[in-house]
Amino acid sequence: MSEIRVPDIGGDSADVIEILVKPGDSVTPEQTIVVLESAKASMEVPCPEGGVVKSLAVTVGQSVAQGDLLMVLEASSAGTDVPVRQIQQELEQVSSVLTPPVAAAANAPVAAPAEASIQTVKVPDIGSDTADVIEILVKAGDVISIEQPLVVLESAKASMEVPSPLAGVVQQVLVKVGDKVSEHVVLLEVSVAVAASAPEAPPAAVSAAPVATVSAPSVSAPTPAMPLATHQQTVASTANVHAGPAVRRLARELGADLGCVTGSGPKGRILKEDLHAFVKKTLTEKAAAPAAGGGLPTLPVIDFAKWGEVERLPLTRIQKLSAQNLHRAWVTIPHVTQFDEADITELEAFRVAQKDALKAEGLSLTVLAFLVKASAHVLKQFPKFNSSLDADGEHLVHKHYVHIGVAVDTPNGLVVPVIRDADKKSIREIARDMGELSAKARDKKLSPADMQGACFSISSLGGIGGTAFTPIVNWPEVAILGVSRSAMKPVWNGREFQPRLMLPLSLSYDHRVIDGADAARFTTALSKVLADIRQLLL
Repeated sequence: MSEIRVPDIGGDSADVIEILVKPGDSVTPEQTIVVLESAKASMEVPCPEGGVVKSLAVTVGQSVAQGDLLMVLEASSAGTDVPVRQIQQELEQVSSVLTPPVAAAANAPVAAPAEASIQTVKVPDIGSDTADVIEILVKAGDVISIEQPLVVLESAKASMEVPSPLAGVVQQVLVKVGDKVSEHVVLLEVSVAVAASAPEAPPAAVSAAPVATVSAPSVSAPTPAMPLATHQQTVASTANVHAGPAVRRLARELGADLGCVTGSGPKGRILKEDLHAFVKKTLTEKAAAPAAGGGLPTLPVIDFAKWGEVERLPLTRIQKLSAQNLHRAWVTIPHVTQFDEADITELEAFRVAQKDALKAEGLSLTVLAFLVKASAHVLKQFPKFNSSLDADGEHLVHKHYVHIGVAVDTPNGLVVPVIRDADKKSIREIARDMGELSAKARDKKLSPADMQGACFSISSLGGIGGTAFTPIVNWPEVAILGVSRSAMKPVWNGREFQPRLMLPLSLSYDHRVIDGADAARFTTALSKVLADIRQLLL
């Protein structure tokens, strides 16, 4: 019997945050048995010798110091190492049976390097002279399959994915994000397997691409995404995983099972990039199949063609991203909408009187510019609306800046560029910013920075119609203002009815942060400012 104790951990004490073995397990020298975490760092404790775990002396959460007993190990006999190796080989065989494409993909390039040829993938006919590379979906070393998306290009007309015309292993990516390309420009080099004595092996290797690649959500993967497991199952699946303490800690925080992650580091070591890619792929699959989480029922697949002629059109990239973000916001944020009306009779008269002068300067003065300025003014009075709920769910992040997002309708979908420091800008400056951002949106020239950092959003449908609607909160914001078409209405002034131009307001808010009384006060204050814009001068 051997006693395995805590080695020098560089401090007084550390917490046991993970136990990777259990009584009865066979361990080999240098195999990680527990993970400790001190005030300075996380660290793996390797077993100094091989043998069989007799008993454990610690539990998760226990504080230990140098020299404390971790476990009792029954020393290996002369032949013990052989069964251990056999067990490892059997585990590898089981793994290869469960995920044969992955194993084939990993072994194919090594097994027959002479049976591969290097081929190039070029830009196909894109319907225009040039296009920008806006996203690269693969990297050197990735196994790809036929029709798997490789890059996303964006021209003046549309965004498009370039599918792979062949299967193999990516050797080199020859473009980068931001490059301008045209038809026949080489995108990447691929090592393609040549048929040999086992002609069916290369296709098996190629089919593993969806497992290793996170940018092809439409292709199903044989490995289950983020599988639920008991503690013992998790211990069993992670005990022999090759990963550092930081990666293990990140996996625990993300709720990911390292046993399902393929490592790309030396000797199969799992890197942070591998873990991020695995989580990204899992979230993409869950967005495509809501029944995977939240207890939502699976929607049946319907063959609409049996009732008549149909056409299947792909969503634009903007529409895909919007769908994911809106779905996430709708199912995670408890929405409530406060409806109100603002009397903008005087505001409209002032706008009409000024619009020609500003038009000569190349500026379009709309009611929306006044709404942005008025909203910024009221947000300063109600800072809770200018905040975000912290990830821990127990704190509010109050922002000392006022950036307002304005929804813009484009042929490719809805985008929300951001007007920064709206509280510090005049209505003239806001109108200029809105004109520039709208033009960039129509020309598909908005950068990611143009659409990030908003504290509050405004969605105006006044130019189209309607009397009210329920806008979806643009997470991580906590409120959004919807604006419908203004209309002349008879309003009682205490003595008689007068025709007044009334603007419908729809304020949706996150009920975890904002209650109904606050929302009513916000829309009331906003209505007062819109009714008398001179208040913006105070």
